[in-house]
Amino acid sequence: MTDSRLFTASSYAVNALHYEVALAPKPGLVDPCSSGAHQDMNVFTFINSITCLAPFFQRYSQAGFAHTGSLIQLFDQLRGIGQEAEEAMLRATKGINTHKGANFSFAILLGATGVYYQQNGKAELTAEDTNQILQLAADICQHLVKQDLQQITHKDQLSYGEKNYLTYGTMGIRGEAAAGYPTVKKLLEYLRQQSQKTSVSLLRGLVYLMSETEDSNLVHRGGYEAMKTVQQEMQKIHQANLSDTDLLRELTIYDQVLIARHLSPGGSADLLALALYFLQLEGVSFW
Repeated sequence: MTDSRLFTASSYAVNALHYEVALAPKPGLVDPCSSGAHQDMNVFTFINSITCLAPFFQRYSQAGFAHTGSLIQLFDQLRGIGQEAEEAMLRATKGINTHKGANFSFAILLGATGVYYQQNGKAELTAEDTNQILQLAADICQHLVKQDLQQITHKDQLSYGEKNYLTYGTMGIRGEAAAGYPTVKKLLEYLRQQSQKTSVSLLRGLVYLMSETEDSNLVHRGGYEAMKTVQQEMQKIHQANLSDTDLLRELTIYDQVLIARHLSPGGSADLLALALYFLQLEGVSFW
C-alpha cells in the first residue's frame, strides 16, 4: 500500500516547478512574460517538461520510502530513475535541457523525503523536519563529490558542471547536494521571516539567491567573472530594500541586461524551486 504522503510530496515538487516558472519578472530566466536569455525555450516548453517529469517524481519518493539498504545504495537507485526521467524530458522538449539540474535535486530530495516518512508518521512538517530531510539528502550524496568530480578526468564527455569544476573549481549542484543544500536552508530562513507572504516576496528570495549563489549556469555561459558581476549587481538590489513596485521595475530592467549578456541564472531558479517544495511541506503559503 502506498503512503498518501508520498503522492502529496511528489505533487508539491511538481507544483514547485510550476510556481517557479510562473513567477515574473525573473532576470535572464523563462517566465510567462519573457524567455529570458533562452532562444530555444519558453514557458510552454517548461510546462511540457514538468508534465513528463511528474510520474518520475512519484517514483523517487516511493523508492526512498521502500528502501532498506544503505543510503549510498539508494543514491544509485535514484540515479537510475533519474536517467530515465532525463531521457523522457529530452523527448518531451525535443532535446532542450529545461530541468536537468532540478530533476537531479528532486530525485535526491524526494528520495530523502521518502526515507524520512518511512521513519516518521508526520503529515505536515516543520522547519526542523526540513533540516532533517536535508541531512538525509547529504547522507545519500556523501560520496558524490569524490565519486563524480574526482573521476571526471577519465571521462570523454563532460557536463557543464564538470567542465566548470575543472576550469574554476566550482562544485555546482553536486557540492550543494553533498553538503545538504546549505543555500536552500539559507533561503528558507529568509523566506520564513518575510512578513508578507506574496509572489514579490519570492522574487526578493530570488534576488537574495542570485546575490549569494555560485550559479553554474552563469559560469557556463559567461565565465566566473560574469557570475561574480551578477552577484555584485544583485547584492545592490537586495540591499536597496526597494518597494514592491520599484523592485518589479528593477527586475524588468535587469532582465534585459542579462538577455544582452546571454546570461541565465538557472541554478538559482532551481534552488528557488527546491525551497518552494519545502515551504509546501511546512504548510507555508506564498500564493
